Amino acid sequence: MAKKIQESSVKQDSSSFFEDVFEVARQIPKGRVTSYGAIAAFLGTRKSARMVGWAMNMAHSVHPKVPAQRVVNRNGILTGKHHFATPVLMQQLLEKEGIKIENDTVVDFENKFWDPAKELAL
Repeated sequence: MAKKIQESSVKQDSSSFFEDVFEVARQIPKGRVTSYGAIAAFLGTRKSARMVGWAMNMAHSVHPKVPAQRVVNRNGILTGKHHFATPVLMQQLLEKEGIKIENDTVVDFENKFWDPAKELAL
């Protein structure tokens, strides 16, 4: 069973921000997606969605593995696709998990959306 992160356990120092982002992203279930902003809000830094994106750009070389393909923009668009080995790899990984993509956007985004504030709350 995956380790659950709790809001109260999130470290507050900036040096751990990327690690906190990675830990939240690791909790996203297969077949679901979240947004950069939702992760930022969960970590208490609502205006740091761009920094979450930077963390996802670095996630490809992190161990344990971070499912960066499951983090999209607030509209369900695969804005991070160019940071994968090929521009279509993000979509392929999501489709392998059963998520339908059309025009670089998650189909039925509202129902596929995983909100860490709700899912990881006590």
